[in-house]
Amino acid sequence: MMANEELVKVLVYTDVTRYIEFKLISRSMVCRDGKIKKVPATVTEAGSSPLLGFFEKFKVKKFLEFVSKWKKDDVSTHQGLNLEKQPMSEIFAHFGLDASSQEFIGHAMALHLNEDYKDRPANETFEKIVLYVSSVARYGSSPYIYPLYGLGELPQGFARLSAIYGGTYMLGTPIDEVIYGEDGKVTGVKSGEQVAKAKLVIGDPSYFKEKVKKTGQVIRTICLLDHPIPNSDNADSTQIIIPQNQAKRKHDIYITSVSASHHVVPKGFWLASISTVVETDDPHSEVAAAISYLGPIKERFDYVSDIYEPVDDGTHSQAFISKSYDATSHFVTVYEDIKDIYHRITGDELVIKKRPTIDEEQAAFEASIQ
Repeated sequence: MMANEELVKVLVYTDVTRYIEFKLISRSMVCRDGKIKKVPATVTEAGSSPLLGFFEKFKVKKFLEFVSKWKKDDVSTHQGLNLEKQPMSEIFAHFGLDASSQEFIGHAMALHLNEDYKDRPANETFEKIVLYVSSVARYGSSPYIYPLYGLGELPQGFARLSAIYGGTYMLGTPIDEVIYGEDGKVTGVKSGEQVAKAKLVIGDPSYFKEKVKKTGQVIRTICLLDHPIPNSDNADSTQIIIPQNQAKRKHDIYITSVSASHHVVPKGFWLASISTVVETDDPHSEVAAAISYLGPIKERFDYVSDIYEPVDDGTHSQAFISKSYDATSHFVTVYEDIKDIYHRITGDELVIKKRPTIDEEQAAFEASIQ
């Protein structure tokens, strides 16, 4: 996940970070003409990046300077541009950025899934770029962080915190049926002969086959390596994006590599994860471009998963369903889904505010009992 993204703020706000440690992903890279290169995220890096030609370096530097100086309430920083009304294509044209520069800015920095973003208001892309740049600035070489011991630490951290507040996690418990009343509202879930009653249920699409629709497929390939990814500066970890045009596809391909320094494999090994949206009847061939960057592979595992989303918002049935995980290797789209579920349940927007300190909470408690 990106160091400054909203999901990280949620982890801090909920105190889940008491149970999880993170480590930086060392490199953020993008593929261009069959080679992987570091994504420039600062004016200085843009000036020396091998991704850019001489004249493009100057143009990208001007664009990143605009990003760094832009203030919403200061018209003098807008250069006559209206990010809320003008599409991103017009902003690119304003700075004279060529297709190659647009490619790494739109896909490797803003992390858009396809080219549709160019026709939407530019402020959406601008905010994503600001997130990327600010996340890089936080730690230096990359915007991405990864939990030590793997992604399984995230639910484990929430399980521990839930126990503190009286919640119960039933790990590995099968859900045989979601039970509804005659009025169509959920009343609980059934596991074997036991029924847990509830006023509402939140779950992923696998529990609600009749309330979801298939929207596509994702292929994920996990590869065990005994070496870092070639041409990644021998990095212990790398995030690589192959933009759709580079792979001659409609969707980007994502590669994430982690190692023993993240406590997910033994010393001397690396774990590379590849993911992309399935576009043909031969999903395994669709990750071939990514496989070619990995070098010799010790073991390989391929998984093709269906993608689902709910057919209604769940307010009538009180069964609130998430979307399936998409092909992205980061959690930006996951947090968007979290916010959507929160809004459907409460009717309010999810706003993360600064939490009161222990002393402030204690003072408020003492005032309430006087």
